[in-house]
Amino acid sequence: MPYNERIADRVREIIASATDKVEERKMFGGLCFMVDDKMCVGVKADRIMVRISPEAFEKALGEDGFEPMVHGGKTVAGFGFVHEEQLTSKKELLHWVNLALQFNKEAAPSKKKK
Repeated sequence: MPYNERIADRVREIIASATDKVEERKMFGGLCFMVDDKMCVGVKADRIMVRISPEAFEKALGEDGFEPMVHGGKTVAGFGFVHEEQLTSKKELLHWVNLALQFNKEAAPSKKKK
């Protein structure tokens, strides 16, 4: 299973209640929820990826189950992973998805490929 379908269904439900401007794309070995054409939440086999504000990112660094995304040996600011063990309750998942949805409103859109 490339991504956790149970978690994807839970994320889908939360996002659908917040907006209808969502598109699901299979990418990076998982499922990515694009909101307003911007990467918002991704679901992998054992964790979710969230794109959050710089302030929320700094705070999240001290939370259990959160780890920053690292690419090419460098931390990718604003992107992090939350492990499945920290997403067992609706309240926990709602916390992370809402942080991503809040930041999505102000996040810069992805650059379009020509």
